[in-house]
Amino acid sequence: MSVTKEIVTERLKTVNGPDFTGNIVDLGMVSEIFIADSKVFFSITVPAARAQEMEPLRAAAERVVKAIPGVAGAVVALTAEKKGGGMEAPVPARPAPRPAPPATPQRPAPQAPASHSSGKRGVPGIEAIIAVASGKGGVGKSTTAVNLALGLAANGLRVGVLDADIYGPSMPKLLNIHGRPQTVDGKILKPMENYGLKVMSMGFLVDEETPMIWRGPMVMSALTQMLREVEWGRLDVLVVDMPPGTGDAQLTMAQQVPLAGAVIVSTPQDLALIDARKGLNMFKKVDVPLLGIVENMSYFIAPDTGKRYDIFGHGGARREAERLGVTFLGEVPLEMGIRESSDAGTPVVVSKPDSAEAKIYRDIAAKVWDRVNEERGAAEAAVPSIVFE
Repeated sequence: MSVTKEIVTERLKTVNGPDFTGNIVDLGMVSEIFIADSKVFFSITVPAARAQEMEPLRAAAERVVKAIPGVAGAVVALTAEKKGGGMEAPVPARPAPRPAPPATPQRPAPQAPASHSSGKRGVPGIEAIIAVASGKGGVGKSTTAVNLALGLAANGLRVGVLDADIYGPSMPKLLNIHGRPQTVDGKILKPMENYGLKVMSMGFLVDEETPMIWRGPMVMSALTQMLREVEWGRLDVLVVDMPPGTGDAQLTMAQQVPLAGAVIVSTPQDLALIDARKGLNMFKKVDVPLLGIVENMSYFIAPDTGKRYDIFGHGGARREAERLGVTFLGEVPLEMGIRESSDAGTPVVVSKPDSAEAKIYRDIAAKVWDRVNEERGAAEAAVPSIVFE
């Protein structure tokens, strides 16, 4: 049975709208529906002020579509239009600390061998530590982090990856690494390796199906050990795949580690950007330089026609970067090959190094490394020199 837009639309008419008034199709809440390889893509526009309570509606729409015979999967996102009220409420509250033109003065030497001035103790052998973060889950942060790390390595750097998501580690699967790490003298862990990356993750230390029910102090202790009690050797850069949100793990890394900077990953829609702002503001408050924003799932190119579809909107992350005076690092398309290679443990940068998607990640990696060096230069310039005559 071939799946058509008409079939999907009819099924979506069975999903009630907010407060059980009508259905989401007749209420005009469903975006253009796109179907490729028996997978269905669309978004649902909801009132911005009620966005948090609309997740059950999104899940219901996803369920009814997945139940259609012949549907292999569904990608359903919530989005909200800015209408001069709800969505914009958080934005005017923060125009003053725009980091754009005066970016350097607001970052008091956080990151050169800056551990000396900031009180944050560096990790021996590691020149720079970069955090890859997002305000919410489901935006492709870990896939971006691993391909960024591989892009940095492809550009000639010695790279490690720390999977800081204690509750949902993904690096073992993304990098196709199995087994347990060995120890040096029973104390220091040896990182696992694949594709030229040194990697440490809680996923190597516990079984895949073991739930982590640790509270804050245990999470912080585990992160500290995976960072400082690992034989990393000499690395130009350690990429830290942060858990989504702004909780204990994020604050531990931001407050105790001399981060060279943070990369924020977001999708184009406004709801994702609301959460991305939280991550941006958290790093600003603890004086971590913002290296830039990546817009993931930015657009979709139909493989059969070559037509472009902006399924989740487009350009939201770029506009947010411009508004905040933060570098826009690039757009990553919603591409089946990226998802399939990630699921197979062969990220696109290594499995298809000549592809357009791999080039996008390498270009993003080059921009990130340029920003790291800019921040180093700014930090060194901010340190006063004493001249004796």
